[in-house]
Amino acid sequence: MALINKISLNKIVLVFVIPLFLFSACTQINLYEKNISIPNLKWLNNFNASGTFSLVDTNTNYNVYLVLRHTDAYMYNNIWLNVGLQIPGDSMKYQKLNIPLGADATGWYGIGMNDIWEHRKLLATLPLKKGNYNFNISQIMRDNPLLHVMSVGLRIEKR
Repeated sequence: MALINKISLNKIVLVFVIPLFLFSACTQINLYEKNISIPNLKWLNNFNASGTFSLVDTNTNYNVYLVLRHTDAYMYNNIWLNVGLQIPGDSMKYQKLNIPLGADATGWYGIGMNDIWEHRKLLATLPLKKGNYNFNISQIMRDNPLLHVMSVGLRIEKR
């Protein structure tokens, strides 16, 4: 009899409790992220990573991150980028950024898995207007093509 009760209790856990945990984890995350793959890991200086996102909630501040992925074979400790953002009703505004990716003494700053490294660099924390935004990111390093960059993009999170 005890064995039957144990089996019944296990079935109840499997049928009711586990799905409850799974469905409670299905909440919407307040963010936008778009990463653009760099063809053949060779970022030409005329290749622009671009995208569009929309915001409807203007009652909060947002963190704007640059997301960059590269292989361990990337040859530099930094990357120079030309990052453009077009806010609703305005023209595209560009900013040249020198993004540190690592140091000779300590290695890469980002999060690594095998030979792939991801960097999330906070660009700004600001209130954003409701509407559609466009972004454009290009590399402005001396190398053309810039080798071993996998992808680049933006991540927008509610603060």
